[in-house]
Amino acid sequence: MTVLPADGFSPAADFPDPSHDQWQSLVEGVLRRSGKEVTGTAAEEALSTALGDGLTVRPLYTSIDASADPGLPGFAPFTRGSRATGNSTDGWDVRQRHALADPVRLNEAVLGDLENGVTSLWLSVGGPGGVPVSGLARALEGVHLDLAPLVLDADADPGPAVRELLGLYEARGVARHAARGSLGLDPLGLAARTGAEPETDAAAHWARLCVREYPGLRSLTVDALPYHEAGGSAAEELGLSLATGVAYLRTLTASGLSVEEACAQLEFRYAATADQFLTIAKLRAARRLWARVAEVCGSPGAGAQRQHAVTSSVMMTRRDPWVNMLRTTLACLGAGVGGAEAVTVLPFDHALGLPDAFARRIARNTSTILMEESHLARVTDPAGGSWYVERLTEELAGAAWSFFQEVERAGGQAAALRSGMVQERIAATWAARSKDLARRKEPVTGVSEFPALDERPVEREPAPAAHSGGGLPQVRRDEAFETLRARSDAHRAATGSRPKVFLAALGPASAHTARASFAANLFLSGGIEPVHEPASVDASTAAAAFTASGATIACLCSTDTLYAEQADAVASALRAAGAERVFLAGRPGEYAGADVHVFAGCDVVAVLSSELDRMGVA
Repeated sequence: MTVLPADGFSPAADFPDPSHDQWQSLVEGVLRRSGKEVTGTAAEEALSTALGDGLTVRPLYTSIDASADPGLPGFAPFTRGSRATGNSTDGWDVRQRHALADPVRLNEAVLGDLENGVTSLWLSVGGPGGVPVSGLARALEGVHLDLAPLVLDADADPGPAVRELLGLYEARGVARHAARGSLGLDPLGLAARTGAEPETDAAAHWARLCVREYPGLRSLTVDALPYHEAGGSAAEELGLSLATGVAYLRTLTASGLSVEEACAQLEFRYAATADQFLTIAKLRAARRLWARVAEVCGSPGAGAQRQHAVTSSVMMTRRDPWVNMLRTTLACLGAGVGGAEAVTVLPFDHALGLPDAFARRIARNTSTILMEESHLARVTDPAGGSWYVERLTEELAGAAWSFFQEVERAGGQAAALRSGMVQERIAATWAARSKDLARRKEPVTGVSEFPALDERPVEREPAPAAHSGGGLPQVRRDEAFETLRARSDAHRAATGSRPKVFLAALGPASAHTARASFAANLFLSGGIEPVHEPASVDASTAAAAFTASGATIACLCSTDTLYAEQADAVASALRAAGAERVFLAGRPGEYAGADVHVFAGCDVVAVLSSELDRMGVA
């Protein structure tokens, strides 16, 4: 029997559904109070966020935005997961990457990882910084090869590394059916990184061997990281991974494997970023798209894509690297919730060189906390059913498929790399994104936002040089601001102090605090130290305060009303005291005293680079 409250109203009773127009009307009211007079769809657009690939995140999603049936986990089109149980049985595979040339040090590192939560190893063998093939046995001493899956990242000639690993299995009595992991062959990925001509015959040979004798080993990796690390968008990363996977399917089936056998030889590697929803949608879209490829090839059941997600190196910063722990946590969350079977969390000091033991510990514990304490792995496809995630998955899949078709029309992945099509497309994407970074429309915490000039640098042993040659570049979000900060560091080393800017704040704190904080943050991002003493000045006190600051430039900070009343007079006093340049925090207006205006959305990198040039800061 249901017991109703005294007033007869049941808390379980249905609430009336507000209409979209009612919600939009409320949004208009909020925007109006903030000074924006917009109505209708313009109100909703004002709260929307543009992503790359022509995608837009709207402020509200409803059942109208529900996409086509994504199916069930473990069944085509595999949008909701390649396995019916997802990661809910044992969690995702915690895969740690190692790139150490010394076999003894590498052995110490891998044993420490395996004893403390890592479940598989990703080893660089040969090539720049990798352990020599001859040292692989020493590096894996004490490792139970039948329990710890191995993934190789070999050099241009992977044959010696593969033969050495298979020989180790044999020498240590590991049954061939018990070997687990991946040989990591990726001739097209290597071509993207180095510009070398891809050689696929050897990959086909090893794939046939794995099918015949090593059922637990995959031979090929479809690595999308080279495209992400060159500045490619999510859709470009997906489209190029599809083109690569299709190229490998053609090679393997031409060598005698069935479509099912060929698909089983592939593992796909994607970047996971701090935009956790985009990461979730990207992994879900990738599975759906690959299922479509398998369906077209006549084997829809073979389209269960095996995914390895790696936290993005593009988002890692060299300044304030501790913030990278937060970025990798969000990326790991997105990868796990998105359904990746294996996840690699890069150590927070990855951008500085070789990680230390503490950084590796934090990296592996990130997955452990998310799985064991936050219980993220206990639910299959926890984001499924979210109208936002489903719609984003749908739109991203459409954009990626369209780009994939462009690559196929260009002759396939190898031809697209050879012609420069891939390089040109990604370069254009990164150029557009770089503008947003320079304008701080895409903020980088600790670098372009809230930097700390007095932070103690974190020093690490240099990492081996990356592949050089005609391949794709490797970019970072912090590049432009890192260049500015490095110039400031060099200036301090040479002169004993950093370049400075005097913040000439007008009026009371309530009038100038917002713009003074904005200006301080802006100049700090370029390594220019703000001096805000005294708290407020006027035309009679500005000159003395500026002289005492030791700065050569000044920035006016206040409201538009006070600018109209005082800006010209204060700017004149600052110039008379020796100010070489007077900035004003605010959009250009009728203030003749300002030489340069700095405001939200201005090209901060261009402004500060020009100013450092003028100051003679090399």
